[in-house]
Formats: sequence, structure tokens, C-alpha cells
Amino acid sequence: MSFYRWDGEDLLLDCHLQPKASRDEFAGLHGERLKIRLTAPPVEGKANAHLLKFLAEAFGVAKSQVRLESGELNRQKRVRIQAPKHLPVELGIASPR
Repeated sequence: MSFYRWDGEDLLLDCHLQPKASRDEFAGLHGERLKIRLTAPPVEGKANAHLLKFLAEAFGVAKSQVRLESGELNRQKRVRIQAPKHLPVELGIASPR
């Protein structure tokens, strides 16, 4: 199993979030999930909002094209990215085409 899968043109990512980190970054794998470190604290949805913004920038899409599918109150999250325009090389994600 992989930390990502394609659903048509959409990319689904299984993530493990580490809030209150020193910088925003992809940090390899945490089990079967992509580990993402974020500077935002895990209070009042700030880490979730920051995650969506970080992923939108990384995949070259608008924030409205990134949606949290599950894990709102958990470190384990599933995120949907609608038709990503860019696939970060360091993640090794294969294009669906």
C-alpha cells in the first residue's frame, strides 16, 4: 500500500501531521502515511487550515481544490487534491496518465 492513490484526476493523500514544527515540510513516511511537519499549532483548526494551504502551494492548485476528507480532529488525515498541476519530485508520486 502507498500513502497516495488516484481517484480519476483527483489525488488522495494519507497523511500524518506533526503540528508546531520548526518549519513546514514533507518529512518522509510515517508507517504507510506521508509525514508532514507544519508550524501551525493544533488549536481551533489552525493546523488543518495551514495543511490545506501548504498542500495547495505544493501541488500548484487553489486552496478551494484541497479538501480534508477525514481526520479533522486527528493527526491521521486523508486529503483530496483536485487535479493537481504539479507533483513534488521529492514525494515520488506517479502521474495517473
